[in-house]
Parts: sequence; structure tokens; C-alpha cells
Amino acid sequence: MKCMARTRALLTETERNHLRSENSNSQRYQAISRIRNRIDDELATDIDILREHHPELYEELRETVCNEAE
Repeated sequence: MKCMARTRALLTETERNHLRSENSNSQRYQAISRIRNRIDDELATDIDILREHHPELYEELRETVCNEAE
């Protein structure tokens, strides 16, 4: 039986830990910067590709993000 590795969506496990930390340190700020760059660059590109080439997946993503925001 294969062990299924956990995949990441937007954050790595290390970045999740840095964000959860109550300490303000350079690793936390670096993680925030990397995440912000992913949101601004890669995520925007991925959304455009999904919207154009696979609208069903785009809608699933949109519903997940919008429902979490409520």
C-alpha cells in the first residue's frame, strides 16, 4: 500500500508554521513575501489558465475560495 504524501496548495508546511508563530522574525517575513509573490504571480496565472481551459475546475476553485471568505 502506497503512502500518499500531502500536497500543498498555496503554502508549504514550513510557511504555515512560520505564519502560525507568534514571533516576529525574519523567517516569518520572508515567508510572507514568498506567499505574496505567489499570489501576485503564479496564482493569477493559474486562475487565468483554469478560467480559459478548464472552466469547471475554475468554478470549483472560485467556490472554495469564496465560501472560505464568508
